[in-house]
Amino acid sequence: MNKLIIFILCLVSHSLFANSSFPLKSIAKENYWLQLGHYHSNFFGGWESEVDEDSFFIASDGKTNPAAELQATLDAFNGKNLTEQQKQTFICQFPARFTWLKSKVDNHWGELNCPELQEWKTVIDPEGITLVFPTAFMNNPSSMFGHTLLRIDAKDQTRNKELVAFAVNFAADPDPEDNAAMYAFNGLVGSYPGRYSLMPYYRKVREYNDLESRDIWEYKLNLDDKEVEKVLLHLWELQSVYFDYFFIDENCSYQLLSLLQLARENLDLTASFNMHAIPADTVAVLRENGLLQDPNYRPAFGTKLFHYSEQLSDQDLAIARKFTIGETPDISERSESDQAAILEIAYEWLNYDFYNKGLDRKVVAPRSTKLLIARSKLKVSSPYTQPEKPAISPELGHASSRLGLSTTFSNEYDYNTSLSYRLAYHDLLDKSAGYIPGAQISFFDVEASIKDSGHTRLEQLYLIDAIAIPADNRIFDSWSWNIQVGFDRQPDLIKQSNRFFTQGGYGKTIGNPNTLQAYALGSIEVNGGDITDNRIVFGLGSKLGAIWQVNPDHKAMLTGNIIYLADTDVNYHYNADLDWNWSLSRNWALRGKLRYQQWHVEDAVAKLSLFHYF
Repeated sequence: MNKLIIFILCLVSHSLFANSSFPLKSIAKENYWLQLGHYHSNFFGGWESEVDEDSFFIASDGKTNPAAELQATLDAFNGKNLTEQQKQTFICQFPARFTWLKSKVDNHWGELNCPELQEWKTVIDPEGITLVFPTAFMNNPSSMFGHTLLRIDAKDQTRNKELVAFAVNFAADPDPEDNAAMYAFNGLVGSYPGRYSLMPYYRKVREYNDLESRDIWEYKLNLDDKEVEKVLLHLWELQSVYFDYFFIDENCSYQLLSLLQLARENLDLTASFNMHAIPADTVAVLRENGLLQDPNYRPAFGTKLFHYSEQLSDQDLAIARKFTIGETPDISERSESDQAAILEIAYEWLNYDFYNKGLDRKVVAPRSTKLLIARSKLKVSSPYTQPEKPAISPELGHASSRLGLSTTFSNEYDYNTSLSYRLAYHDLLDKSAGYIPGAQISFFDVEASIKDSGHTRLEQLYLIDAIAIPADNRIFDSWSWNIQVGFDRQPDLIKQSNRFFTQGGYGKTIGNPNTLQAYALGSIEVNGGDITDNRIVFGLGSKLGAIWQVNPDHKAMLTGNIIYLADTDVNYHYNADLDWNWSLSRNWALRGKLRYQQWHVEDAVAKLSLFHYF
């Protein structure tokens, strides 16, 4: 009798979905169905899923045909030509599809019954979701713009238990034998698979906060229980699939948005990220959609260590350093508060060196234990204040892309007006709020001009222009570096001639990035193009600079660059620049430049630019 009932229900179901009145075509075009399949419209007007794993699709052409995938999904959920076990396998493989389609059609499917899925959710014990944003890390090509991940907050979670919560991460799965150059190239062209993974949150905090010393911002998301459930059901569907990973657009931040937008049918978080997805911009989109609560700030290991050091004298800091290298200076005559301060920073300093310098655990562990025992004997609270939360969180800084309108005057060449565009993301003169001070990543910065005569031409194209100038201090011995690759024009006898070049530098910085700092880099350069008669010309020299943060809205910068050239009729070329930037608002700025430069001839230039960030 039971078999007969099931048979009749299957016939009814089949006739329902075969009936022309069933809105198959309209449902296949609904945004939520397209989001479930990660479909986007392609250049030719069709559809293509960003998922690159065949097992994610039931229909043979499901990757490019949302309607066919919908029909195949309905057939599978109704058990067409399938055993009951096969039908249940499909339902439990795609619980988010099942739950949504069940709400769309009047059917007999019943409740979702998947023991493995239920056990998975029981272990996670979800109540909410937090977006986690570790700030930029200049020494890793894939993290130069920052990173985002999710934390699944448990029902019994407190601030002290956050570290044992589960984190959802999307990242590239690179070849471990690839060097940094291959890693960057393959990430740009999408040669790596990207996958979702679930892991304890403390592992990511250790990686970002401790090993890479990156500050972390944690944004609780405004999602209710049902919305959290929808996100997790789709995460279950994605746990065994891969996407082609692109550092610029289909990256960690973009893919997390594509997951989070499944929380509500009216959410479309990815539509504005057609060309690139910078993590800070994706966080800003979540804020614009009302999903973010005020963030918590988790200062990095290095941030805390430096902040503690600012509260100690040179003498006390020197004593603390002796403890870290295994000495035991006598501090018994000091007050208990002073002893506590020295022992605490010695312990933190030792741990920082362990993570960042790869010290031997067998050497470090006894020293750490000794410091903890000594500190435990002092019955006083910590004398240190904690680092203050920055006034501006990353998503409230200026937008990452930039358009510019400039006018340029030259002693030797025609006056011109130019338009510029920068794909991403921040330079040393841009407003610092929300960004890492003393760091610049300018990617695909292009400028074209029109002369008084009406002639147009390309003025510059910098594929990458990056610089990191962390200052030396009493705790950190930091090295500064820069790299610049691209095309520009240099002063020649009759006209400005084109140059293709690669330049890199390495050196030191002093000062405070929030007030005044100066740097000096040794520099190596490779030049080609008309300016060198299309020969490859090598150069060696130096790059100098000083940056003054006058106030939050005004910056001034003086830079100089001199390069001695080998095997050429010009012995050297140089330039000296004086720049000033006035941030009119979050996303508008006015910038002036005075330049004196020389290659085959000397030239003096004045330039005024209006920038809009978007």
